[in-house]
Amino acid sequence: MCTAISYKNHHHYFGRTLDLEYSYNEQVVITPKNFAFDFRNGKKLCDHYAIIGMATVSDNYPLYYEATNEKGLSVAGLNFPDNAYYPPLTDSAVNIAPFELIPLILGKCQSVKDAKQLLKNINIANINFSDEYKVSPLHWIISDANSSIVVEPLKSGLEVYDNPVGVLTNNPPFDWHITNLGNYINLSSKMPQNRFSNNFELIPYSRGMGTMGLPGDVSSASRFVRAAFNKLNSICLSDKDELSQFFHILGSVEQITGCVDLGEGKYERTVYTSCCNTDKGIYYYTTYNNRQITAVNMHKEKLDTSQLICYPLVLTQQIKQQN
Repeated sequence: MCTAISYKNHHHYFGRTLDLEYSYNEQVVITPKNFAFDFRNGKKLCDHYAIIGMATVSDNYPLYYEATNEKGLSVAGLNFPDNAYYPPLTDSAVNIAPFELIPLILGKCQSVKDAKQLLKNINIANINFSDEYKVSPLHWIISDANSSIVVEPLKSGLEVYDNPVGVLTNNPPFDWHITNLGNYINLSSKMPQNRFSNNFELIPYSRGMGTMGLPGDVSSASRFVRAAFNKLNSICLSDKDELSQFFHILGSVEQITGCVDLGEGKYERTVYTSCCNTDKGIYYYTTYNNRQITAVNMHKEKLDTSQLICYPLVLTQQIKQQN
C-alpha cells in the first residue's frame, strides 16, 4: 500500500511512500531524451522529455513506480487491487500496457492539461510486461505545479477525476475518499471551542485537541485523511524548509515493520519515501534503514543521450558523526 502527495510552497514537490513486504531492486533511473521506448502496440517513442524517478529495470526497460519529467509533470502508480480493470485490446482507442502509462504521459506531456487530452483516446489494456512481471492493479495520480488528477481503470471505463487535495492512497476508488473527507469536517489545527453545551464551561486540557478524531491507523482510507489534513494545514515559512516539510508530511503515513502482519513472516513496511523538486529536477529519497536524504539531480547528467542512467539505492544507515 502507498501514499502519494503533490505539494507546492515556494517550489513544487511530488513524491510517495512505497509500502510493501518485498523489494524489486528498485533504483533511481534517469531516462534521457533519446532512449527508445518500444510500446506493445508497435509504436516507438524515441524523442521525448527526459524523465527521473524510481524504477525496476528489466531487459533495459524502466518500470517506473513514480517519476517526473524535465517539464515538471509527475506521475505515480499506486496499488488498486480488486478495483482496477484492464479491458482487452480495442480498435477504437490507442492500446497501451499499464507499465507504459508513465513513460507515455511523461514522454509527451508538459502539464496535467496535456495529460487529460492524451488520456481521451487511451485504452489501458490487460498486457503483462513479462512472465516475471505480470500486470499490476494500479491507479495513478498525475500532477504539475498547479493541478492534479487521478486516473482509475474501472469496469465502467477509464475515469479521470480532478484531485483538489493532491493526495492518493489505495482502495476504495478516489471519489469515495473525497466523500469520506466529509466525516472529518470538524478537524482543525486550531484549539477547539466548546460546542458541547452552553450550560457549563469546558476547557481544552492539551494542545492539538482540534485534531481529535484524525485517524491514526495505516489503512488506505485513514492514510488519505491524515495525509490530506497534514498537507493542507502544514505551513512552511522558508523555502529552505520545504524539503524537510515534505518528508514530515509523508512521515505521518509511513509503515513500521511488524505493524502490518501479512502472515508467514511477511510484514509490510515503507520500503522508500521519495520527493522530487519538480522545478529543479532533483529526486530525493530515504529508505527504511537509511533515514539520511539522498539526492540525484537529472540536470547534472547528459540528457541528450539514449542510455539509461541508474543509481542504486543507498540502503544502509548513514550517520553524520559530530564529535
